[in-house]
Amino acid sequence: GPIALVLAPTRELAMQIEVEAMKFVKNSKIRTCCTYGGVPKGHQIRDLRHGREIVIATPGRLIDLIDGGHMNLDRVSYLCLDEADRMLDMGFEDQVRKICSQIRPDRQTLLFSATWPKAIQHLAKDLCVEDPVQINIGAEELSANKNITQYVEVLYETGYALDQKKLELLSTALASLQNERIMIFTQTKKAAEQLCYSIQRNVNAEWLTGERKQEERDWVLRQFREGRVNVLVATDVAARGLDVKGVSAVINYDMPSNIEDYVHRIGRTGRAGTKGESFSMFSAADNGRMARELIQIMKEAGQHVPPELYALRGSTSGGNKGRGGKGGRSFGKGYGKGGGKGYGNGGAPRMNYTASSW
Repeated sequence: GPIALVLAPTRELAMQIEVEAMKFVKNSKIRTCCTYGGVPKGHQIRDLRHGREIVIATPGRLIDLIDGGHMNLDRVSYLCLDEADRMLDMGFEDQVRKICSQIRPDRQTLLFSATWPKAIQHLAKDLCVEDPVQINIGAEELSANKNITQYVEVLYETGYALDQKKLELLSTALASLQNERIMIFTQTKKAAEQLCYSIQRNVNAEWLTGERKQEERDWVLRQFREGRVNVLVATDVAARGLDVKGVSAVINYDMPSNIEDYVHRIGRTGRAGTKGESFSMFSAADNGRMARELIQIMKEAGQHVPPELYALRGSTSGGNKGRGGKGGRSFGKGYGKGGGKGYGNGGAPRMNYTASSW
């Protein structure tokens, strides 16, 4: 069995961790193995039988391999849980606890989490049994990266009119962000695929969802990382942990279901000290209940909050409430990158953003 075990919530993150681990062990005799679902077990089992000191795994596949007698955790003295909050969100808590119960109690445990809700605090208390030290980077409260300039467009349309408005805004945004590396998030797998096909005639785009075959997902990520594809349309499978250099903008074509996922999504840009931008299409009817939390996140990061969003903050369901607060210029007018590059007919500097003008 391995000496070090790293648990990650998704296949993409597990593979990314192995790539980084291999950089440190390439000049040593330490060997790594990455185990995840969606692919045959054969090559993973062969690697484990030949002996691996470091195993990076997703919880489900790891339990399959243990139950099948292909490996054990008797030698593990170093345990790392990455994106622990995401593992809980995905329903892996029972599996994580089952895995940890098979590891010696005198282990060294590291638990990384982007957020610190009560559920994660309880998990950390149970699993980190060695009188742990807690290290906080930034505030314990949920907060967005201040290197990301956030823009929000409140939309009052519904149904077909809303879909058409979103496509119009996206088309304008993509025309301005031409040749830049962009991630677009949708709420469903079907929407990601359909949206990708609809924009492929104008941009070099691919889509990434959990239902695609693993080899397809690997290929899409490789194409995006290497710059052969500059627009990635994805569900929240790509919202956490993935580190792709050079992503200049994130577009929330559909808002996520909770504010934590919003923060994680926009965090795909502005990484490692760089600047980034996020553009969110906020439906008053569908997303109104998130208005108060979104305002708090934007204010804490020093961002301009459009008055339309303030008008919705008391709403529980959104609807057309608060339309009287709409002001400023409309989307696509007067917002640009100094040199005339803009979302529409303007050319004002980006930082002169006012009201609803991406």
